[in-house]
Amino acid sequence: MSKHLLLFYLILLISSNAKTQTANSQQYKYVFTVAKDGSGEFKYIQDAIDAMRVYPLASITLYIKNGVYNEKIEIPATNTDVIFIGESVEKTIITFNDYSGRGKHTTFTSYTAKISGNRFYAENITFANSAGPVGQALALYVDADKAIFKNCKFLGNQDTIFAAGENARQLFVDCYIEGTTDFIFGPSTAVFQNCTIKAKSNSFITAASTTAGKKFGYVFLDCKIIADSAVTKLFLGRPWRAHAKTVFVRCELPKVITAEAWSNWSNPANEQTVFYAEYKCTGEGSATIRRVAWSKQLSDKEAKEYTLDNIFSNNSQVKDEAGWFIQSLSKAFEWPVNK
Repeated sequence: MSKHLLLFYLILLISSNAKTQTANSQQYKYVFTVAKDGSGEFKYIQDAIDAMRVYPLASITLYIKNGVYNEKIEIPATNTDVIFIGESVEKTIITFNDYSGRGKHTTFTSYTAKISGNRFYAENITFANSAGPVGQALALYVDADKAIFKNCKFLGNQDTIFAAGENARQLFVDCYIEGTTDFIFGPSTAVFQNCTIKAKSNSFITAASTTAGKKFGYVFLDCKIIADSAVTKLFLGRPWRAHAKTVFVRCELPKVITAEAWSNWSNPANEQTVFYAEYKCTGEGSATIRRVAWSKQLSDKEAKEYTLDNIFSNNSQVKDEAGWFIQSLSKAFEWPVNK
């Protein structure tokens, strides 16, 4: 047989095998269970992630039983369409204790969980960084697009959640988030809906780094902001980068919110480029008479733009041709479908 003919048959065989794999999704496993007591297929979450097919033909569901999973996990960009379902948010805990300055770790490698696979969904899980108040220590690094977290907890101190990915969109529904300094930060378009946000020190809740050209950055809808008893001076946000956008809509603000509410991070030039706004917030910290002059109170007409569909479809740098995320938003309280 000539070399050219042999090569032809090899290409034909590989092509045929690839088509078979693509067409037959049933030959792959799409449901996994992790349990510390050994009653599941895996004792460790990362082992289950590593066993998943990359770029799956259907969503992959990982059921995580109650337990403290002391491990550092990562869902790479090739692991798309992954669903995490915890047995209970109070008892299903993923925790680790890395922090910036520990060995060679930086802020961006200090995470407990890094989620990069698009269309990720998590429910009933606590993500924690147990390093303590030692500097930057992420509980969650999420740069996945179309990521949804429902009824989850995020526990940490400085930099608890890095909502990353310049073109990523993320939704946090009915979640609890706590931290000290800049504990929600990064460049993504992220919505926090019906969440409880707890500040543990005199500092800043957000440090958005929204990229230029985006209409929306961080949006807090109907959230409740609370603080430790020792907190006396709390800011809603400061700009990690010049075009930061952060808006609080119908949120309950505690007395410890400073009268000015927003900081320019010691750079007056930021006042010309940031977009910081509030709309119909309540609570002892909601008085607007002494807000910084470069922040904004939304009009009723402007506030109507702050819907999930509009926020996520109006990211000018992202085109959502499939419409998956926008469609799923209306089902955020019912999804996932594979349960």
